[in-house]
Amino acid sequence: MTVIERPLVETVRRPLGGGRRLAMPQWIAAAPFFLYVGIFLLLPTAIVVSGAFIDSAGLSLANFATMNQRFVINAFLNSVLLSATSAIIGAVFGALLAYAVATGNPNGAFRRLVSSACGVLAQFGGVTLAFAFIATIGGAGFITLWLQQHGMNIYANGVWLYQLRGLVLVYIYFQIPLMVLVFLPALDGIRPQWREATESLGGGTWHYWRYVAGPLLAPAFLGGTLLLFANAFSAYATAAALVNQGSIIASLLIANTLTSEVGLANPGIASAFALVMVVIVAVVMVLYTLLQQRTARWLQ
Repeated sequence: MTVIERPLVETVRRPLGGGRRLAMPQWIAAAPFFLYVGIFLLLPTAIVVSGAFIDSAGLSLANFATMNQRFVINAFLNSVLLSATSAIIGAVFGALLAYAVATGNPNGAFRRLVSSACGVLAQFGGVTLAFAFIATIGGAGFITLWLQQHGMNIYANGVWLYQLRGLVLVYIYFQIPLMVLVFLPALDGIRPQWREATESLGGGTWHYWRYVAGPLLAPAFLGGTLLLFANAFSAYATAAALVNQGSIIASLLIANTLTSEVGLANPGIASAFALVMVVIVAVVMVLYTLLQQRTARWLQ
């Protein structure tokens, strides 16, 4: 570029009007997100915390006095059992399905079909999911009646669909697709060269999974299992639609404490129960984040 051309180029690059551009603060773009988090996450959490520690007498721990009652302990233990069982089953079968997808054609119709279906089914829950199970395998569901006509009674010992075992089956329906979505990126990060290197050094399939792929995928698998646990532990609508009596899990216990039909509603105690659930979910999510960070080191 000649000396004569340079001033002309610099003139063209200047903003119109000769003024400087006004720099917009970087946090402006994230302001809607922070507003959303503040209204729908931080504010409800603050209300739960204040309701748990404040009663008519002021700051107090009286709302936590009912935590040692047997029915409260059973409700939280059932929630942990339900969440752990559905998370482990969903993680195992979801990981196997994700592996089948990852080993196939990355641009094939099977991968697109499974990914799209999992994206929909992972969010399919609540009253709609409960009604779907009631209509199919409920006490008067069409599959139940068809099996009875052919001499099979799946409810010979009682209608277990409306019990804790039934909730495990229903929760698995959306746990498996969620695990596929969470675990599939980790499987895609496994490079074929690593297996070739193992075979060139004399190792077989067992050595590859024991010393290479297994240790790499373990944090992602455990993190996905923790995410499934938190997802099941905080679920409410599906269980409320299936189990309309009793407080067999913690979320139903909180709802019944808030809306008692016999005048025993106590929002303070319900807030205390909810705070315990928040703490449990927070601990699980912190562990999940740590495992995801460890996975991201080699995934990048």
